[in-house]
Amino acid sequence: MTRTTAYEHIVINESGVALIEGTSMKVIELVLETTAHGWSAEELQFQHPYLSLGQVHSALAYYWDHAQELDRDIEQRLAKVENLRGSAGPSALLGKLRAKGLV
Repeated sequence: MTRTTAYEHIVINESGVALIEGTSMKVIELVLETTAHGWSAEELQFQHPYLSLGQVHSALAYYWDHAQELDRDIEQRLAKVENLRGSAGPSALLGKLRAKGLV
């Protein structure tokens, strides 16, 4: 079950995550792509042709109006990844590459 927002095309899922309506695309995924690649709204739409330019702009507007909350969510997700990475230990592939002197 989702709930609507004041932003056309943006809904909040049962976990409290902002999504583009009718898709599984999270608002923070588009934000992270913008940050990582410096993509404009037009480039985001080109990279995700199933999204309209209006959906992309609505997601970005939602982000800018909720930046603190979403930035906190991004930081928490990155911390979780780092914790998982640390607890997993070194990868077997990395060990093999080091043994062959490739890394």
